Amino acid sequence: MEPFVSRDGKYLFFNNLNEPKVNTNLYWAERIDDLHFKYRGEVGGVNTAALEGVPSMDRDGNFYFVSNRSYDQTASTLYRGKFANGALTGVELVPGVSLGKPGIVNFDAEISADGNSLYFVESEFSIFREPKFAHILVAHRSGDTFVRDPAGAAMMQAINNDEVSKLNYAPAISASECEMFFTRVGAQGPAIYVAERAGKTQPFEEPKRLAAITGFVEGPTLSPDEQSLYYHKKEGGHLVLYRVRRARAGQ
Repeated sequence: MEPFVSRDGKYLFFNNLNEPKVNTNLYWAERIDDLHFKYRGEVGGVNTAALEGVPSMDRDGNFYFVSNRSYDQTASTLYRGKFANGALTGVELVPGVSLGKPGIVNFDAEISADGNSLYFVESEFSIFREPKFAHILVAHRSGDTFVRDPAGAAMMQAINNDEVSKLNYAPAISASECEMFFTRVGAQGPAIYVAERAGKTQPFEEPKRLAAITGFVEGPTLSPDEQSLYYHKKEGGHLVLYRVRRARAGQ
């Protein structure tokens, strides 16, 4: 689940199933070609008996992920560390993003290529552990911490304010930050959408569903050249990684 291709294209990160009965951990593989990666096992220095998932990384090896290891104490779930040689060091909570309120959960996030913007999901869960909503927001780096963009809600209004769905999550942002792929849950289940904007301080325009991607699909991630999109798809009770490519002009 939750694939992420590193910005240099060398690595594929992902987590295993995130159901309560499973110990969800982070894994990595090295690229052979666009459709083949050599499995390397668990990411070192990060996995615990709690959930670890939803990997992303900037160009400088700053690695971000989600974990509920300290949620009961901190009401926070976003962590970071430094990735090198298959392992993380300096693992810590990401400061400045979480509201620190019980019941409010950040369950997805992706760091921008330059490491200066963190696109994250905020949700409130019911007593039945079901999300009441899931909105995509953004925070920007200020020294070692992050600060929520006060204009973030307006920037994401077209994405978050869908009349049918209240669940928008799993953001994947382009290097320019002018194109975002994400998952939206509709009447037929989750689907992958794309939204564009004129500049990274501008609001996103109305999203469009990617018609070429069908079935129960989630978790998009862009290739380094941004010509391919990887994602996971449910097939017969299993989750499988797929890839689609942009159509060429005239196709």
